[in-house]
Amino acid sequence: MAVKKVLAVALAGIGVLALAVGVNTARSGSKQLAVAPVAPLQVDEGAAAQRLGESLRFVTISDARDADANAAEFDKLHAHLQASFPRLHAALNRENVNGKALLYTWPGSDANAAPIMWMAHQDVVPIAPGTEKDWQQQPWSGIVHDGFIWGRGAWDDKGNLYAQMEAIEMLLAAGFQPKRTLYLAYGADEEVGGKRGAAAIAELLKSRKVKLDYVLDEGLMIVQGMVPGLEPAAAMIGVAEKGYASYKLELEVPPGHSSMPPQQTAIGMMSRALSALEANPLPVRMAGLPQHSFETLAPEMGGFNRVALSNFWLFGPMLERMLAKSPSTNALMRTTTALTIVNAGVKDNVLPGTASATVNFRLLPGDTLAGVEQHMHKVIGNDKIRISPDGNSNTEASRVARTDGASYAAVNRTVREVFPDVVVAPSLMIGATDSRYFDGMSDSVLKFGPVRARPEDLPRFHGTNERMSVKGYADMIRFYHQLLKNSA
Repeated sequence: MAVKKVLAVALAGIGVLALAVGVNTARSGSKQLAVAPVAPLQVDEGAAAQRLGESLRFVTISDARDADANAAEFDKLHAHLQASFPRLHAALNRENVNGKALLYTWPGSDANAAPIMWMAHQDVVPIAPGTEKDWQQQPWSGIVHDGFIWGRGAWDDKGNLYAQMEAIEMLLAAGFQPKRTLYLAYGADEEVGGKRGAAAIAELLKSRKVKLDYVLDEGLMIVQGMVPGLEPAAAMIGVAEKGYASYKLELEVPPGHSSMPPQQTAIGMMSRALSALEANPLPVRMAGLPQHSFETLAPEMGGFNRVALSNFWLFGPMLERMLAKSPSTNALMRTTTALTIVNAGVKDNVLPGTASATVNFRLLPGDTLAGVEQHMHKVIGNDKIRISPDGNSNTEASRVARTDGASYAAVNRTVREVFPDVVVAPSLMIGATDSRYFDGMSDSVLKFGPVRARPEDLPRFHGTNERMSVKGYADMIRFYHQLLKNSA
């Protein structure tokens, strides 16, 4: 009888638990904004594609060491912008900032309304030597072929820059006057850190006491087939950016002959330190933005994915373990540890007297540079290994932008109006963007590119056969056109 009672209690408990899960899942209704799709804006797709294509012929490669690298190419790009968008250049004030960075200002009708900022960057990365032959079209041709605009910078990031200008040119032709002042900030060194461009623009505007309603820069996109269990495309709006930190590990010991090795060698000690860091990463943290993102998408899913993601109170530990197995989702939930450089030894029969390594961390919002250093000392546990910042690029993670205010709502609404088949969710930007320099100037620093991407498109970023769909580019123009009407 006792066994039957225990079984009865257990079954009742399971039933109550199942009921709670079912009720909670059912209550987790869609969090998508209900909006009416707007009539598609008429865009001269061919002419717009040609203008973007022409911009890709300017080899605007930035160089971290040489601020004047390819200066003539940037000058050609500036001239092309002025020739392509005459109304914009007549109505907006253009300033060259610290060399080749550009700052445009479109004064709003209400001086008391907080201004907004759109961002993009002019510079591009080089073509990997020896891969030019692998391109279906020449990487600097800017050719429009087979429904695509081909060339380095089509996605990253001249597409955003030109789409913004195309939208403004059309609005000016229609007599539109923004209520809010609009700034356009176009750095020329984003690919090498942005300190000469975006950072200088931020300092200039701070000196003018400018506070921004929101900032919108490149970032996450509309992804299709990249979120497990989600059938519709998802517009992932970056509301925060991971921090960046590289640390150098250095070790010195007496050198010697390989025929008489001591119990501890420089390479052995450094290897153990690196192995320990890799085996003991900082902990997964689902609470906060990762959970918010998954819970926003959960109602749009089906089956077990919807049930699990709607009930973090029960399935949280299991979800953490599962999601941590994938590099892409793991990076959304923790400060990652990457061993990137190792140097030791010069000859096979010589025990080196020095060993060094570089470890790169991408900080989750909530973690700090100081905390990462403490973690390294604790995990390595060897005072002979010196730990120091590698260079001057280390930055804290950004603040998390508000998702309950008008700024995020304007971007959210615009996505739903222009891309009615798409669901929207906040997410974390894993890479670095120029917008990090404006983190203290607005509560809403957003990172989003209004373009569709599939898994097969991702290798094109900084890789071979970079291209932009003509129709996708036209949708980008429609997005910026509608966003300015919604928010300015």
